[in-house]
Amino acid sequence: MADRTAPNCHLRLEWVYGYRGHQCRNNLYYTAAKEIVYFVAGVGVVYNTREHKQKFYLGHNDDIISLALHPERVLVATGQVGKEPYICVWDSYTVQTVSILKDVHTHGIACLAFDLEGQCLVSVGLDSKNTICVWDWRRGKVLAAAPGHTDRIFDISWDLYQPSKLVSCGVKHIKFWSLCGNALTPKRGVFGKTGDLQTILCLACAKDEVTYSGALNGDIYVWKGINLMRTVQGAHGSGIFSMNVCEEGFATGGRDGCVRLWDLNFKPITVIDLRETDQGYKGLSVRSVCWRGDHILVGTQDSEIFEVVVHDRTKPFLIMQGHCEGELWALAVHPTKPLAMTGSDDRSVRIWSLIDHALIARCNMEEPIRCAAVSTDGIHLALGMKDGSFTVLRVRDMTEVVHIKDRKEAIHELKYSPDGAHLAVGSNDNSVDIYGVVQRYKKVGECIGSNSFITHMDWSTDSKCLQINDGSGRRLFYRMPSGKEVTNREELKLVQWASWTCVLGPEVNGIWPKYSDINDINSVDANFNNQVLVTADDYGLVKLLRYPCVKKGAKFKKYLGHSAHITNARWSHDYQWVITIGGADHSVFQWKFVPERKSKEAMHIAPQETLADSNSEESDSDQSDVPEMDSEIEQETQHTYLRQVYKEDLPQLKEQCKEKHRAIAMKKKERAPGSGVKLHFIHGYRGYDCRSNLFYTQTGEIVYHVAAIGVVYNRQQNTQRFYMGHDDDILSLAIHPLKDFVATGQVGRDSSIHIWDTETLKPISVLRGFHQLGVCALDFSADGKRLASVGLDENHTIVLWDWRKGEKLSAMRGSKDKIFVVKINPYLPDKLITAGVKHMKFWHKAGGGLIGRKGNMGKTETMMCAVYGWSEEMVFSGTCTGDICIWRDMFLMKTVKAHDGPVFSVHALEKGFVTGGKDGIVALWDDTFERCLKTYAIKRAVLAPGSKGLLLEDNPSIRAISLGHGHILVGTKNGEILEVDKSGPITLLVQGHMEGEVWGLATHPHLPLCATVSDDKTLRIWDLSPSHCMLAVRKLRKGGRCCCFSPDGKALAVGLNDGSFLIVNADTLEDLVSFHHRKDVISDIRFSPGTGKYLAVASGDTFVDIYNVMNSKRVGVCKGCLNYITHLDWDKRGKLLQVNTGAKEQFFFEAPRGKRQTIPSTEVEKIDWSTWTCVLGTSVEGIWPLINEVTEVTAACLSNDRKVLATGDDLGYVKLFRYPVKGKYAKFKRYVAHSTHVTNVRWTHDDSLLVTVGGGDTCLMIWAHEPEGHREFKQCDSEESDIESEDDGGYDSDVTRENEINYTIKALSTNMRPMTGVKPHLQLKEPSVDERPAVSRALPQPEKLQTNNVGKKKRPIEDLVLELVFGYRGNDCRNNVHYLNEGADIIYHTASVGIVLNLTTSCQSFYAEHSDDILCLTINQHPKFPNVVATGQVGDTGDMSATSPSIHVWDAMTKQTLSVLRCFHSGGVCSVSFSATGKLLLSVGLDPEHTVTIWKWQEGAKVASRVGHTQRIFVAEFRPDSDTHFVSVGIKHVRFWTLAGRALLSKKGVLSSIEDARMQTMLSVAFGAVP
Repeated sequence: MADRTAPNCHLRLEWVYGYRGHQCRNNLYYTAAKEIVYFVAGVGVVYNTREHKQKFYLGHNDDIISLALHPERVLVATGQVGKEPYICVWDSYTVQTVSILKDVHTHGIACLAFDLEGQCLVSVGLDSKNTICVWDWRRGKVLAAAPGHTDRIFDISWDLYQPSKLVSCGVKHIKFWSLCGNALTPKRGVFGKTGDLQTILCLACAKDEVTYSGALNGDIYVWKGINLMRTVQGAHGSGIFSMNVCEEGFATGGRDGCVRLWDLNFKPITVIDLRETDQGYKGLSVRSVCWRGDHILVGTQDSEIFEVVVHDRTKPFLIMQGHCEGELWALAVHPTKPLAMTGSDDRSVRIWSLIDHALIARCNMEEPIRCAAVSTDGIHLALGMKDGSFTVLRVRDMTEVVHIKDRKEAIHELKYSPDGAHLAVGSNDNSVDIYGVVQRYKKVGECIGSNSFITHMDWSTDSKCLQINDGSGRRLFYRMPSGKEVTNREELKLVQWASWTCVLGPEVNGIWPKYSDINDINSVDANFNNQVLVTADDYGLVKLLRYPCVKKGAKFKKYLGHSAHITNARWSHDYQWVITIGGADHSVFQWKFVPERKSKEAMHIAPQETLADSNSEESDSDQSDVPEMDSEIEQETQHTYLRQVYKEDLPQLKEQCKEKHRAIAMKKKERAPGSGVKLHFIHGYRGYDCRSNLFYTQTGEIVYHVAAIGVVYNRQQNTQRFYMGHDDDILSLAIHPLKDFVATGQVGRDSSIHIWDTETLKPISVLRGFHQLGVCALDFSADGKRLASVGLDENHTIVLWDWRKGEKLSAMRGSKDKIFVVKINPYLPDKLITAGVKHMKFWHKAGGGLIGRKGNMGKTETMMCAVYGWSEEMVFSGTCTGDICIWRDMFLMKTVKAHDGPVFSVHALEKGFVTGGKDGIVALWDDTFERCLKTYAIKRAVLAPGSKGLLLEDNPSIRAISLGHGHILVGTKNGEILEVDKSGPITLLVQGHMEGEVWGLATHPHLPLCATVSDDKTLRIWDLSPSHCMLAVRKLRKGGRCCCFSPDGKALAVGLNDGSFLIVNADTLEDLVSFHHRKDVISDIRFSPGTGKYLAVASGDTFVDIYNVMNSKRVGVCKGCLNYITHLDWDKRGKLLQVNTGAKEQFFFEAPRGKRQTIPSTEVEKIDWSTWTCVLGTSVEGIWPLINEVTEVTAACLSNDRKVLATGDDLGYVKLFRYPVKGKYAKFKRYVAHSTHVTNVRWTHDDSLLVTVGGGDTCLMIWAHEPEGHREFKQCDSEESDIESEDDGGYDSDVTRENEINYTIKALSTNMRPMTGVKPHLQLKEPSVDERPAVSRALPQPEKLQTNNVGKKKRPIEDLVLELVFGYRGNDCRNNVHYLNEGADIIYHTASVGIVLNLTTSCQSFYAEHSDDILCLTINQHPKFPNVVATGQVGDTGDMSATSPSIHVWDAMTKQTLSVLRCFHSGGVCSVSFSATGKLLLSVGLDPEHTVTIWKWQEGAKVASRVGHTQRIFVAEFRPDSDTHFVSVGIKHVRFWTLAGRALLSKKGVLSSIEDARMQTMLSVAFGAVP
């Protein structure tokens, strides 16, 4: 059996030949250490010319196409292409990442530039809008973003003399940008008459608003402000690709191969024509120049780098060269010397010295070269061409020996035989030709039989056999030299191969992933000595595997560097190096091979940091070499938590449905019921798929989670308080180091994390917008300022938050495999670890990204928990096999056996640790894990008398442990929470059902008890009175779905999932009788009222059986249903049964025989039903929601006083309706607590409590019923209803009109909105010159002769100055006149002007920076910001371009703009308001969602944004004393908002306590003082 692990040796990148000159510019610089930095393929290269050494930056995963140097010249920023491209800022000295900037651009990053201080970085994307983005790069945060231009942008630069100004240029444009607030505002450069409008390729900024730019025709355009001042004509013969500024002046480089130097006033100093120098050639084109002192670096289109010394400029040094543009396919290594030969589509063949890292010979051929081979004696070099010919050269002087063309299609592979006698040439004509070397390459044989092009071939050591691979994935053998095919497999078994470069064959099966296309690996080469194999593929990966590797999907080490497909890979003759060549990046990489013994010594050298670690994740093959996964963990990794419908989707679904139901909305509807319920107690704790989610708070209460609720449990009083901010399953919980705040993460399409206070139960911050599907792990940093979270998306994204601000600090894909824990280093908050399925990773923050490395642990284990030890590098992790791994930095020091089965929880104490595992043992350890100090087994025998329930089994799997208050708190998989006293006794505090859906629920006829039965195969009796505990439990053979007490409460019937049912004694739970008559699930079971003589049993196979309880016989069967039965009810007399089925049918049967009856609906309402739990019929038609295609009402129960109907549905809502619920879509009160479907609801016998059970969340919730009179103000009084009824207070005509106004925009001030009407002097004349089509290829029409001006001096046109404005906008705005300066001035707005009117002098002064109508205005009331005004304007789309709506904050006295906030409110901004401290600004949009946004206006940063309401909002205002509370009012609604971190939470105002009040349209808001 071959070894199935990855090989122990590895490769280290030693040299890269080449420089990327094509399609890139300005990408070559001197660093502060006088090294040269540039890039090639996906590698950043730092080249030391004096020592002839290269260092590599390998943080990218695709082609790098842009580079910028920090002003201090040590840091480098590089940008790449790709679907999700990112920018890396890295140190050119250590080649380590400093910051990663991501999640903004798509397609690629075309240009980068640092500002003068080096604090900000600007980037330009390759997307269709060429987005420009300004970053605070150290924090990885976007300061501003805007669409750049409709066409490509080629260069961007900061104005080094004016702060926050930038210039960008590109195809037919140049733009001058100013950065203010979060807005980048462009002004287009005016070419005027001075120059032609043309493409600008590069630019440089100088003093006094002067900008120099290089144009496509070789001119230099000089700009002053935004106007073209003059041109320097013919600076270059053709396009100027690069311009570089230094202390002495400017250097430009062009397509004409010249470099020109200019002084600071752009007077020419000198010109260097590289085409004329010794190294020059026709067609040399300069792409990049860098001038420092007396050295100039020049990068060319053809991948050369020259260094020119200014005073000796005729002799440039060629310091780096590579192949030119065109695919690079041909590679051969010399059989005896350290040389490599490459040939490319650029028609050159080059010989490289692997020792000197230099090009030693180059020869140009007539045709593109596709393959190469060197004869065994090293004398001849054969080259296969694209046109089907091949040429043989002498190696020593590159002279031609022979040129032969026998084929029409490209030659893809050729090889000399080991004895040097023959050359085999494989072509795309599906054949291999054999030539005799000594006979001057006469054709001696031909191999046919392949039906596709020839891709690879190898000779046998005795030169008598050739194996080939072809494009169809076939492997063929031929006898040499005749070319006869060999089909006898026995004969082939004995063949020894001289080389192995084929991709097919049993020895190399393992190079293929398990499910892959056979042609994505381009090249293979085996190193027989060290038994390793190198492969090169289409994804730019070089992989190292063991040779031979027989099983598919073998383990490998992978190396990134090449960006696109690698065409070839070969070992050097002495196996010291691997040479790989890239197709599209036409670069040659030389890798040093480090064999096993060497790699041990190299352990102390820090591993080269890359984003993709070499011991790759994808290489995990069949799980067979990893121990079997524990069943519990297996289950947990398979949970996806997907939902058909997420609660976030409801508003949209409702909107869609509303259209259909406009008519119904007009009808008058019953009000929601007067009484309500309030959550009182929950039996349950989520242990079956969560870990470490149970803690003591500061005050000694216990916090944990179940369903969608955070629970704070007081063990002295046995009461619970609830945090109800979530709307779906909570999956993770972490506690703040001060033990007062808790973070919880939930399931959701855009899943949120809430940080809330355990005392007040109020949210402090809500984090959303980054995780999909759910949040599975959380951790606070030791200082409590940061929070780390892990998502359930396929990449298990890790996010690091500044949670109070709600800001994402960094994010990164975590791992393909599930992550179970994340922990922030308590000593260094920039470091963290994650652990999970088959991995442990060590991360550190770099700007907006995280860089991770896998822990080195030999075989990969699944980690279930991890914790930091007593110093910053010590980490302890628990594995799925029961070991504790002890790590130092990233290296595994040792393992300690701690438990049988997985270690689920580990907790660090001041001195020592505590662990808990699947074996039900809690163990205390010393601080080095050398001694186990004490163990506690969780057993029934040690349960203390005060326990609130019973342990279901001994040694339950322990999922959470926490210490405090002299106790150990333990959470188990079975849903129990226990408190272990240090001296031994164990108290059970809370418990619930285990994993498996809970459906069965019954309340006792006269005691406060209820019974539940669940798929976890238990039947339980719960006490609902104050003791809140489980009284009895019984294990069943099978899970059950229903149960029912007999009318006297003595017996309990239970229906099981296998079609049987039992009747048990309600006190002892012992069997009285059992039956098994059906195959399918028993779905409902009911005793008849009165004496309980009959028992009706409904099953999934469409029947209801009726049994006589007294004599235990079946007396009747109800037939005729077409679908499974869901609900049953008896009438008061015990004579009639009502049945509901899954197909929404309603049937009636007579008892006891089961005869079917048809009863008209009017009669059904008159019948006196003993219970009502059905969901169909006219008396309950209003309980079905608007969107009933996706949500089923699963359960209902009518209270005993017949006034309130409670229902439970698939979305987890519990709703209360006023009974009878006639008319569709009734109003209701709605409560969220269960996360997924509510399976059953029941009132207790006296209606004082409502009991509900959840399916997926396994909880039993007890709600206190609050009758109508009893109403203190309480939170979470439900949302009123689905449909707003239209009859509520109508509109005033003004309001109606304003609601319907559509603001069109003027857009940029250049193209004002189309004016109608014709000016009198133009009527009926030919169109004027200005009206010709905007874009025309023809010559401009000649200007009309202006006779009257001939000979006269033209008068300059004066500017117009705004002097007086009449008018005030009152027709559709409000609250927009204010006093300033104690009433000396008033301020208002009209059109697009803000006006300050001085009342004493009645002078107007104006603020005219808006480009369109102002719609709202407000004044900052805080004394720190006197006379600060905010105005909001109309705009079109919210794409952040110049025509987007914006808010200007300005000083009313000086009229200076303090900040511009571009916003996403498409349409316009209709309301603005400052907060109490004056630092925050609230804005409301006119967009269809009526978005509400909060800004930090001084920084231009958006704090939070949220959909406001479906209807128009008129005003939103902060409370005068608050920065976090505000109110919005509008059409038929009032909403009360709270800002929590970056999230906005809102509640609708509720009027139901006032008799017959209707929600009207609200137009304004004012705040009163609370007495």
